Formats: sequence, C-alpha cells, structure tokens
Amino acid sequence: RRSTGGRMAPLRKKRKFELGRPSSNTKIGQQRIHTVRTRGGNKKYRALRLDHGNFSWGSEAVARKTRIISVEYNASNNELVRTQTLVKNCIVRIDATPFRQWYEAHYALPLGRKKGAKLTEAEEKTLNKKRSKKTQKKYEERRKVSKIDQHLEEQFTSGKVLACVSSRPGQCGRCDGYILEGKELDFYHRKLKTKKGK
Repeated sequence: RRSTGGRMAPLRKKRKFELGRPSSNTKIGQQRIHTVRTRGGNKKYRALRLDHGNFSWGSEAVARKTRIISVEYNASNNELVRTQTLVKNCIVRIDATPFRQWYEAHYALPLGRKKGAKLTEAEEKTLNKKRSKKTQKKYEERRKVSKIDQHLEEQFTSGKVLACVSSRPGQCGRCDGYILEGKELDFYHRKLKTKKGK
C-alpha cells in the first residue's frame, strides 16, 4: 500500500524464478533421496532420510564413512534437535568405531579402551603383532605424534564422538562433516551441559 494507505495495483504476476520450495527436513533413517529439477535443467538432491555420512578427523587427516546416531545440538533452533532433523552446522553424535580401528592400525596403540578390557583376537593381532626392526621403528616414530585431546579420548571410550555437519543434506543429498576437537569441542561440551542442566 501507499504511505497514505491507498491500495497499489500489483506490477506483475508471479515468476517461476521467484519460487521457493518446501524444506526437506532430513531425518535419521534408511537412505531416501529425491531429485529435484531446477533452473537450467540442473538437479538438486533432496535427502529425506540419511543414516550414514563421510566424516573427517582433521588433526589426523583421515576421513571415514560412519553411522549417524543422533542430533545433539542446533544453534538456530531447538525444535530441530527434538525432531532429530539433519541440517548444515548441526552437532551430531556419530559411531567412533571406524576411526578407532584406523588409529589402532596406524599407531599400534589402543584407543578408548577401558583398563583391563579383553581384546578380541583380531584386535590383539593388530596391536601386538610381531614386527621387523624396521617396521617397529616406523611405528615408534609415528607414536611421537599420537597424542589426542583428552575430551576426545573420553568420547572414544563411550564409542561415540561429536561431529559437525558441513554439507547441506537438503541440497546435495549427503551428510558429511568433521569430528569436533580442541576449543570447538570444549565450546559445544559446555553448551550441551547447560542444556542438560535446564
């Protein structure tokens, strides 16, 4: 309307390029992805349900495909945590097993094991295999830089780690991200603690 309150006639009708589409609200479950035809004949991949993603462990420069267990925190909206909706930059809990297996094979050191816990035969073989002097030396060199964050180690003991989603599930149909470490992990730990305390 005009500033005087008068009615203004619309200039034109709606255009195709002005349209908006309904949000995908990606949930955790067996993978279900729809394709959407977009402007220019291009495609978007609408993930309606996802349960796996490719997550990277930044400090160790390694990425593994792993299972997404739950959505833990979302800075923009608590409703998205309650409904377990996957969006970019939400904090999720993922299965730590692939990363633990890699760490134990790479450094030949146990990770996130409880004191005095029994190992399976395969794990025993990986950690305590008889190695040549040259190979043993290689592992000892690696071990010099094998220290990991205490908070992260505690998470490995429980078998689940916190990660941040960095892809857009509703646009590219994938749920990829990175494991939280250092100050970022401390920050979200505090956030989750205050949320639990309420």
